[in-house]
Amino acid sequence: MDFAAIFTNALTEIVSPITASYALAALGLAVHFGYAGLLNFGQAGFMAVGAYGFSISTLTFGAPLPVALLTALVASVLFALLLGIPTLRLRADYLAIVTIAAAEIVRYIVTTNSLTNVTGSANGLATFERGFYALNPFPPGDYPVGPLNFNDRSLWVTIVAWCIVLLCAAIVWALMRSPWGRVLKGIREDENAVLSLGKNVFVYKMEALVIGGLFGSLAGILFTLPTGAVQPANYGSELTFFLWTALLLGGMATVFGSVLGAMIFWVVLSLTQGILLGLIEAGYITFLSSAQAGQLRYILVGVALMLLMIFRPQGIMGNKKELAFS
Repeated sequence: MDFAAIFTNALTEIVSPITASYALAALGLAVHFGYAGLLNFGQAGFMAVGAYGFSISTLTFGAPLPVALLTALVASVLFALLLGIPTLRLRADYLAIVTIAAAEIVRYIVTTNSLTNVTGSANGLATFERGFYALNPFPPGDYPVGPLNFNDRSLWVTIVAWCIVLLCAAIVWALMRSPWGRVLKGIREDENAVLSLGKNVFVYKMEALVIGGLFGSLAGILFTLPTGAVQPANYGSELTFFLWTALLLGGMATVFGSVLGAMIFWVVLSLTQGILLGLIEAGYITFLSSAQAGQLRYILVGVALMLLMIFRPQGIMGNKKELAFS
């Protein structure tokens, strides 16, 4: 087995824009659940709204990059209001049911044949990223960084993606140390106690849902930029569960735990797939095919998550005190 190639691929996953998009979406879940106690199982829906809002604005209406970005964020806010207004005054499990259903509804709507001219139906949309890469300051060519190799496009999108992640993480860090954040954590711990102090719990929850949804929509845009394509199949329920895995790995009520969890998630996937495929090619494993190895890696990640929940339920960067509300 070529261990150098396996570990280089794993290292590449740490800094990839896809990992950054997972980190940003998981950060949104941290705002929703880790800090506000909102059980959102539809973060993939927010990602789809952001991705399609951005791509449709560009392809159908010819919107420039800033307008397309603003359109995607406005669509995310409207989506959060649509979910939150009928559910946030009810128990948390109602929000969970509504969000997972809404995410699937969004995915089915964009695959409707009658909207093929707008959404591309099951084929999705492509070539909407030109405005973004037109801002690329790097001349065409290769840019090796240690063992990693980038071209001008991959380097540009990687830098932008991680700058956005760091900026959003700093915003959440500041918000959670502000009076607003302290009220939000109070709602998570004891909603009735916060109500008794005269705070409008519904408004705080809605604000948290909107902020986390905005992060999810930005993540959906970042998710599409490396390939320049948006595919509805990528926004199924499994995407939300992968994001929850990243959140739980790092810690539910931590800022940088979401980032670390996303990195660990993709590194583990890369390492397990590389090692399994290497063992299959070398003939050490004969009872699995290459396709089956791809499925087995998710089983291994699931087992690792189970062990983490048993021995360190607060996550790698979490604090046991933050588990008191759950």
